Amino acid sequence: MTDVFPLYSAILVACLIIVSVVQLIVDSQDKEFGGHKSVLLAGFLKKAFVDGQYWRSLTSGVLHSGIAHLFFNSYAVYVFGKPFETLSNRSHLIIVFLLAVVGGDILSLIFLPEGVSVGASGGVIGLLGYLTVYAIKRRQILSSAFLKNLLINIGLIAFFGLAVMQNIDNYAHLGGFLVGAIYAVFQVSSDVYQDPRIVSK
Repeated sequence: MTDVFPLYSAILVACLIIVSVVQLIVDSQDKEFGGHKSVLLAGFLKKAFVDGQYWRSLTSGVLHSGIAHLFFNSYAVYVFGKPFETLSNRSHLIIVFLLAVVGGDILSLIFLPEGVSVGASGGVIGLLGYLTVYAIKRRQILSSAFLKNLLINIGLIAFFGLAVMQNIDNYAHLGGFLVGAIYAVFQVSSDVYQDPRIVSK
């Protein structure tokens, strides 16, 4: 398939950067909450979500806890977004990302009902889940190396989340992955003659 410029991925990364700039401005002027005002205002505060502030599940997905957090998630959006937009209809990218953010937050809420979380990683790993199912369903026309690379990424993310970085919300990652995978199960055809990039009328 012809390589394409990942326009939607680039737009998503730009949005994450813009939000982070606003975060820096808000938090730099914050004297009352120790520089964490943006997280308190729009992060996934689980108690606030349960109390009815459901919008936090979306706003938390574009907030980050620092430059390194933003960089890794933005880079991952590009890495997974590029093959996503090449192989499938790019309009699904944002849908998968947002649904995976919400799905990740819900699973995190079920198993870790206390605390607060921020970051786009649930959405990012939703893209990975989508691509993994895509590669399995259409393995007749994709190289085995593509699926192998995806599985290696899954293993590395799981390793770092479970053994290296204890502050990672693994339930949010798992929830995001499952949502992306389930979306692909229904959206991606196993028929290799049907191009997933074409929108049905």
